[in-house]
Amino acid sequence: MATHEPDQKNLEEIHVNEKAFPVSPVFEHLRSDSIEESDTSVDEALQLVGKERTSEFSDEFNRRVRRKLDLLIPPLCAAVYFTQFLDKTSLNYASIMGLPITGQNYNLVSMAFYLGFLLFEFPTVYISQKTRAAKYLGVNIVLWGVILMLHAVGTSFGAFFALRFLLGMCESCVAPTLILIISMFYKKDEQASRISWFYVMNGLTQVFGGFIAYGVSFSNDSHIAPYKIIYVLLGGLAIIVGFSVLIWLPDSPVHAHFLDQEERIAALERVRNDQGGVANKKIKRKQILEAFTDIRTWLIVLTTMMTSIPNGALSNFSNIIIRNFGYTSRQTLILSTPAGAVASLMTLFCGWYSDRKNERMIPIIIALVPTIVGAAMLIGLNDSGKKGALLFATYLIGTFGSSLSTVYAYNASNTSGHTKKSTVNAMTLLTFSIGNIVGTEIFLPKDAPAYIPGKIAIMVLLTVQLGISLLLRYINLRLNRRKIAQIEELKRSRGWTEADVQKEREKHAFMDLTDQENIYFVYTA
Repeated sequence: MATHEPDQKNLEEIHVNEKAFPVSPVFEHLRSDSIEESDTSVDEALQLVGKERTSEFSDEFNRRVRRKLDLLIPPLCAAVYFTQFLDKTSLNYASIMGLPITGQNYNLVSMAFYLGFLLFEFPTVYISQKTRAAKYLGVNIVLWGVILMLHAVGTSFGAFFALRFLLGMCESCVAPTLILIISMFYKKDEQASRISWFYVMNGLTQVFGGFIAYGVSFSNDSHIAPYKIIYVLLGGLAIIVGFSVLIWLPDSPVHAHFLDQEERIAALERVRNDQGGVANKKIKRKQILEAFTDIRTWLIVLTTMMTSIPNGALSNFSNIIIRNFGYTSRQTLILSTPAGAVASLMTLFCGWYSDRKNERMIPIIIALVPTIVGAAMLIGLNDSGKKGALLFATYLIGTFGSSLSTVYAYNASNTSGHTKKSTVNAMTLLTFSIGNIVGTEIFLPKDAPAYIPGKIAIMVLLTVQLGISLLLRYINLRLNRRKIAQIEELKRSRGWTEADVQKEREKHAFMDLTDQENIYFVYTA
């Protein structure tokens, strides 16, 4: 009978592209019959489950576990993202509600948020890895709620710059932590839709925030300016959400106390075949190096840059653009809300399509095309006086935002090894920050009121991104074909059956291997 313990010598005899796929170090671990729970090289999931599957659960039981997850995790993630995006774009609302910061100082204050985000991104993801991720997130949310309320006190450029900088530092942990949590609890073909369920808050906050700002704009209180009321309300909301996260959001399936022991084991077994692991608190230099030398990482970085520059521009200037069509400030607040609805619908559609078709890059292309058309309309119809067409174009432009949701899902589904995953997420969000900093400077005061150069820049950047998406998709499919060839060669050389391969696949699942080290890891195109 064929042995299930492959050794290094046999693997080196496989005639495949070993430069692209170095021999997995996991086989050194598999030579022993057991793994100590204290072994920091492996996943914390092994505290509850073995390196081989020992428990089988019915489809009905797994669906019941997933329903319990869905009732708690996505709603809490959505509340966090709802709060973050409201807080991040509060400056956009304040800009037309009496904010004392204008002109180039406004651009610099907009940029300050992303400077704090940029400088703290790498430290925050590694601190999160070493601590309890959800608890670390909750503390940061409470802190940024306090900081946001302090915006109502500041009146000078220096005070606003400092507060926005600190806000960026606190909020830098949000997306990486939520991506990790979703990847811990959900299978690959469930991740994009769940990420879209919280990312859709970007669009919904545009609707909600617009109506709230519209209502506050009617305030006639001479003692407090309308923009200050916005900061107090949003800061208080953040504090409430932060405490909710501290109390209820689980750090991983191992610590999911709303599940019983059997359900926690089922939650781990559900994701075993995806080979993504759950959590490991040891920061591994080798995985950091692999993240920086993986060409796919840099293509994701480039993708994030191409889409974040427009985000930085439009998240802070969209209301100003609409007002420059000839509307009042109050009309602008209401007229900006449909763009949020359009963005929300596109996000949900792309999340659904991404999981249904097992695709990541095609949904990005679907999201970008309407934005390119909208930017072209804003350029071509400038000075036409056609307010309706120009408004429609601003609503089309909002669709590109869902591309970042799909990038998050891409990282969750296509990166393995906890340290590598943290590093890739940090690089993605670091680039997001840089792109948004650049974006705040493409709509310059000298180009007002039409901002034609900025609109041209958005159209060109997103057109280039279409090609990058297709290239990344091609690379992932090519890597999958090579891995299939490796497994087929293993089966031939070792005499394995499909059952043997499945047994080896299960052994690899919680070894905290990277996607390159683990030949059983399958990329999502």
